[in-house]
Amino acid sequence: MPSLTLFPKSTALVLIDLQKGITGFPVEPHPTAAVVENASLLANQFRDLNAPVFLVRVAFPVGPAALNLITGAKAPLPPTEPDGWYEPAVKPRESDVLILKRHWGAFYGTELDLQLRRRHIETIVIGGIATNFGVESTARSAYELGYHLVFAEDAMASELQTGFLLYPDCSGSKICLAGVPFQQNES
Repeated sequence: MPSLTLFPKSTALVLIDLQKGITGFPVEPHPTAAVVENASLLANQFRDLNAPVFLVRVAFPVGPAALNLITGAKAPLPPTEPDGWYEPAVKPRESDVLILKRHWGAFYGTELDLQLRRRHIETIVIGGIATNFGVESTARSAYELGYHLVFAEDAMASELQTGFLLYPDCSGSKICLAGVPFQQNES
């Protein structure tokens, strides 16, 4: 894989749905514990470099305001949010930006884009569970909004390995996959 240089002043870490209500689902290709541990390590590296960390959690309305799918599919969520549903698997720090989303993606209906732009962020390193839902939806929106994307492969997982995104080449692309540690190389 080609070398990848990220700049702390213009790069943010965005972690999607790493909360107790989501991390209880079985995932592949990495076990949940490894995803959470790698995401925590990555978050600490970003914090050490004063690069912003965004922790995104999901909450869906329950009762009469609940999402009613127009298909025959059932939402894979409990009818009520059990105790601990929102508890973060990656512990937030005071400097982290917490985003609450109500959809698969973290941009629609949130202030994520505004907060990233206020910090002059151009590149997003993204991870979380589930890759083929919240992570992918957020990544697609980020790309449409002009952000460069790096997928932290070892900090992501999905219910099915076939739902795992793979962008193996970082050369000259706005999207790449990386299982490499964040390194400070400011120019």
